[in-house]
Amino acid sequence: MLPTAPVLPVAVIGAGPVGLAAAAHLSDRGLSPLVLEAGHTAGTAVREWAHVRLFSTWGEVVDPVAEKLLAPTGWSKPDTSTYPSGSDWVEHYLQPLADALGDRVRYGARVTGVSRAGRDRIVDADRDTQPFVVHVQYADGREDRILATAVVDASGTWALPSPAGGSGLRALGERAAADSISYRVPDLTDPRVRARYAGKRTAVVGSGASAFTALASLAELARSQGGSETKMVWVLRRGISGSTFGGGDADQLPARGALGLAAKAAVDDGHAEAVTGFRTEAVECGADDRLTLIAEDGRRLDAVDEVIVLTGFRPDLSFLSEVRLRLDERLQAPVELAPLIDPNQHSCGTVYPHGHRELSHPESGIYLVGMKSYGRAPTFLAMTGYEQIRSVAAALAGDIDAADRVELALPETGVCGGSGLFDTADTSQGSTESCCAPVDPQPIQLTTVSPGSAAVSGSCCSA
Repeated sequence: MLPTAPVLPVAVIGAGPVGLAAAAHLSDRGLSPLVLEAGHTAGTAVREWAHVRLFSTWGEVVDPVAEKLLAPTGWSKPDTSTYPSGSDWVEHYLQPLADALGDRVRYGARVTGVSRAGRDRIVDADRDTQPFVVHVQYADGREDRILATAVVDASGTWALPSPAGGSGLRALGERAAADSISYRVPDLTDPRVRARYAGKRTAVVGSGASAFTALASLAELARSQGGSETKMVWVLRRGISGSTFGGGDADQLPARGALGLAAKAAVDDGHAEAVTGFRTEAVECGADDRLTLIAEDGRRLDAVDEVIVLTGFRPDLSFLSEVRLRLDERLQAPVELAPLIDPNQHSCGTVYPHGHRELSHPESGIYLVGMKSYGRAPTFLAMTGYEQIRSVAAALAGDIDAADRVELALPETGVCGGSGLFDTADTSQGSTESCCAPVDPQPIQLTTVSPGSAAVSGSCCSA
């Protein structure tokens, strides 16, 4: 009797929220997932923003199938109406889920390449009949070659933050000034980080929820010290309109709306000065080690001590160069998904629920999911990723009816119309106004970073 050929796994890249949920769904479908995580624990990227509180509740960041897998372990679901921090998410959900998956998760396993066995990118012959080959480098230097029936890339975008430069490239001098530039929301619960920004003038570059979080956190630091020394300059590439601070009270995720209003309060209360239409071209370091930002139009900001760049993220596609992807030329997202999430066209949270069809590529059997599927687009929600992998797992199991079914309704942001990615005049852009919220929303109380507490996150799934 001939030996039975081994069952090949589905390779899942990344042990973050979507990658682990993907493994749970694949297991539930009778498939064999193998999760390859470059870090040494589950949720490695989430741990780097552990101090940030999500604007989605526990009920919105726990995948139902993953919950079913956790149930026999004695796991208890946290209060669904409360908001976890990144640390809570890892400790009370992601790490227990990885533990429940057991040896289906490998740590210290960095994927360095994906291809078809015996076929480079240009070879057509019998391509779809060959398994995928995934090259892995382990933390101890060993290399491995893993054969897989399919590849689900949930590696996220955290490792590649976008630069300060308005052209999408690093500004001149940005690399040289690296010691005074951060690309993360600061953890002001850490005394060393707190001391770095206390009593200083900091430029916050960016206009999304992460920038809101930084502004609100630094404003709270200023208030705690009487507000006389800690100052911010908020650098926006566009102008300020009714939609700049999000949907406010009209946002169906209340904490997300409150976050924008807290940022508005930082400006209104004089802790932050907003500079609009400023597209950074250079970062100049003075003799006193302070930094001056210089715009493409020649404007120069007053010198700052620190710069926090929160201009989004971009996907790492380097290890996918030998597979055939079809990506939008602007967003670097799958071409069928891109029109649904293009911030040039709209900024509503009501992205149409999508799955395996929108995420498919010319190379059958490979899917980019989670944050990575959005490419450079912002405003990704964990529940979007969970719906993606529910559909993808069903498709890989051959259940196309289930894969095509829509099982998600996303909450609205309260902001509709084009998001105004360029620095045109605000007052004439009625389409960028909030569709539901008042043009001048009133700030509400929001707990932000202070010793012993956490901030409200700019994204519920930044991994």
